[in-house]
Amino acid sequence: MKRVALSGNYAVAYAVKMADVDFVAAYPITPQTPIVEKISEFIANGELEAEYVNVESEHSAISACVGASLTGARVFTATSSQGLAYMHEVLFMASSLRTPIVMANVNRALSHPLNIWNDHSDAMPERDCGWIQFWVESAQEAFDTTIQAFKIAEEVLLPVMVNLDGFILSHVYEAVELPDEELVRDYIPSKPLINRVSPKLSYTIGVVGPPEYYFEMKYQVLEAIERSRNNINNVNKEFSKIFGRKYGNINNYMMEDAKYALITMGAVTGTAKFVVNELRKKGEKVGLISIRCFRPFPMDEVIKLLEDVKGVGVLDRALTPGGPGHPLYTDICCALYNAKNKPIIQSFVGGLGGRDILVDDFIKMFEIVKEVSEEGRPKPCVYIGLRG
Repeated sequence: MKRVALSGNYAVAYAVKMADVDFVAAYPITPQTPIVEKISEFIANGELEAEYVNVESEHSAISACVGASLTGARVFTATSSQGLAYMHEVLFMASSLRTPIVMANVNRALSHPLNIWNDHSDAMPERDCGWIQFWVESAQEAFDTTIQAFKIAEEVLLPVMVNLDGFILSHVYEAVELPDEELVRDYIPSKPLINRVSPKLSYTIGVVGPPEYYFEMKYQVLEAIERSRNNINNVNKEFSKIFGRKYGNINNYMMEDAKYALITMGAVTGTAKFVVNELRKKGEKVGLISIRCFRPFPMDEVIKLLEDVKGVGVLDRALTPGGPGHPLYTDICCALYNAKNKPIIQSFVGGLGGRDILVDDFIKMFEIVKEVSEEGRPKPCVYIGLRG
């Protein structure tokens, strides 16, 4: 075990090297590019024996990954923003074809206007494409979750997306504990998966799905992602025993006696924890929940953590124009619909296009949550930092 300073992007690249991948295809896009640049360096230096394919677009990258995965290879790619959007149609194929691809998505706002900074608007349109989705808070968690992602993907035969916030996490250097490479390779041994495009096997790939079969074929993905809940839990437990770091589908902070809470995803969670600490010093019973596994959504865990909470604020960093609520808020409302004790749920949106969410903003969110809890009903969505 050695402790080194790594950016979030480089932490992912080191995880990919230690996972001994067979095939990488990617197209450069800010702020993801350093991941695949570092991986190409590992391959060029002989530190990783893998095939690296330079493609002409993100659509081609994910298409090449699907094909490689169907041969039984361990496959990785990375993208951001418009790149992920360009992959959109193939993401559904990747899950329906049950390809265990691992992809790092370095979250960045979608155009228009053109914006290279961080929010979650790129991944949210892909939440229903049948991929397992993780969101990480630190470079260490980015490394660890990428390692876990290969094991989970190959156990359940579904692709996994690891989301890390652009620039806030991808380009900031932190201390990361890197385990011995052989230990990682023992944990996720690189063994060929079934080669489903081999002429020796009776497989048909890319078939037409008429009405008599389409529903059942899509339902297989639904069943697989539901079954993955147990695999994810087991992988978390096994990882903790071997590497000493523990993760859950959700991470909670000061929730044991909390009466008011916020729910976040991604790197802003660190600022929110600081605010919780400061408010706790003043006697406020506040807590924090960070969603790590967004798909499959950890409904039971959310219900359990909020059963004694009076009010909860949900922070989205993406919009659902014209919808009944924004993405994470809507999922929390659905999760709590049949809960015995329902807290007042207040919607917040902030940090779009990379706008900072400040300590004072989190303090204000907690104040609003407390206010609406006492009033017994939430306000319309509060847009944090919106000017004019």
